[in-house]
Amino acid sequence: MKTAALLVIDFQQGLFRKSTPIYEAEQLLKNINLLVDRAHGESVPVFYIQHSDKRALVKGSQDWQLHPKLHPQRMDDIVHKQRGNAFEDTNLDELLKSKNIIHLVVTGLVTHGCVKATCLGARQLGYRVSLVQDGHSSYSKDAARLIEEWNQKLNAQGCGLILTSQIKFNGS
Repeated sequence: MKTAALLVIDFQQGLFRKSTPIYEAEQLLKNINLLVDRAHGESVPVFYIQHSDKRALVKGSQDWQLHPKLHPQRMDDIVHKQRGNAFEDTNLDELLKSKNIIHLVVTGLVTHGCVKATCLGARQLGYRVSLVQDGHSSYSKDAARLIEEWNQKLNAQGCGLILTSQIKFNGS
């Protein structure tokens, strides 16, 4: 995957403060940090996608900040968005093209919102998409069902499914 990049979508503090907790949050955080470390170790670009709106994730607020257990490095890109699809009204596509990226490994929050929209947006732009099956989640009460449902729906739309343990950025 020498032409791959890792996307970490909306892993922001405010999403961890909802009345319904993020499903399997600790394992999700471990998986994402493992993938980020692996990407850094293999010189694969990492893109943190950060959502803002006028209610819950107000730009500059504590809730808007990335989760404190994520550790973006200087070489990582942070893309700010205001829509579900991280490609809509942002420079993400241009940044990816400038680095010759054609394959996106997608993680983050929330499964049936911005993760779904970004995967579909990437496919529409011609990117190869690998959705990390154990690398996205939701704060919905029926999150386990939603995750499985959207894994299957996105797979049917051309997104590959892969587990954290199976990802080798520069070997597959």
